Amino acid sequence: MPDPVARDAAEEESAFSHPAVEPDATLPYGDHPDQVVDFYAPHGGRASAPLVVLLHGGAWRAPYDRRHVTPFADFLARRGLAVACVEYRRGREIPQQRGTGPVAGRWPDTFDDVATVMDVLPELAAKALPQADPRRTVVTGHSAGGQLALWAAARHVLPAGSPWRLPAAPALRGVVALAPIADFGTAVGLDVCGGAVGQLLGPADAYEERAAHTDPAALLPTGIATVVVQGRCDTVVPQAVGEAFVDAAARAGETVGLTLLEEVGHFPLIDPAADACAVVAEEIAQLAW
Repeated sequence: MPDPVARDAAEEESAFSHPAVEPDATLPYGDHPDQVVDFYAPHGGRASAPLVVLLHGGAWRAPYDRRHVTPFADFLARRGLAVACVEYRRGREIPQQRGTGPVAGRWPDTFDDVATVMDVLPELAAKALPQADPRRTVVTGHSAGGQLALWAAARHVLPAGSPWRLPAAPALRGVVALAPIADFGTAVGLDVCGGAVGQLLGPADAYEERAAHTDPAALLPTGIATVVVQGRCDTVVPQAVGEAFVDAAARAGETVGLTLLEEVGHFPLIDPAADACAVVAEEIAQLAW
């Protein structure tokens, strides 16, 4: 069997080898430079197409921005889908105290941004992509972006008093979460992405309170169709994390689909050159159309 670490490195190299694809339009949803959405028009001349909201991964850390998923956004657009590729504020470039790398996430800015963009997206899409149909919206995200996608669909079940809580379920066709950091407890136990969850939530004494507002496994059931797509050979966000979320949903009385891909690691899910990416696109299309 191939060495799993070497496999992930090769798969990452492939996924990041594609040149960035420029969008058809970019609109701001706030004043910060990271508060922008890139829009990709559906190919094929469709007069109306489902809208896919794409949230990129990168452990909520600043060096990883939306540019690395633009080939995936273009891949979806080529399959006839309208795509909104979202940027959001991530951890600062300056390492945390006594740390060696960029910190994961900004509290509460990362969640402020996702909540804001989801609320204004129908208006933005109407300006940038008139052919996008917000009544057929699917949210997808990879890795840390998978956590944000699941969270965006769960805002109506946030604890009372949360500034991000919605009075009713968002109007979504569903969520397709790709190797998501979907269960914080399991992710922390496995030290996923070098302690990214702990960095995202900030001081240790705030962990439990903040996790109650952000951990997808704690925000169930949502009543929104949800699918997790996961590579069995993923060493970045191991299969156990997604399975823990699916199990938590079952305990809450909700069925979450789980598509496990053999001989696949973390990055083929967003790599247009990989067969796994076509599987992801089909999962999205099944919910969207």
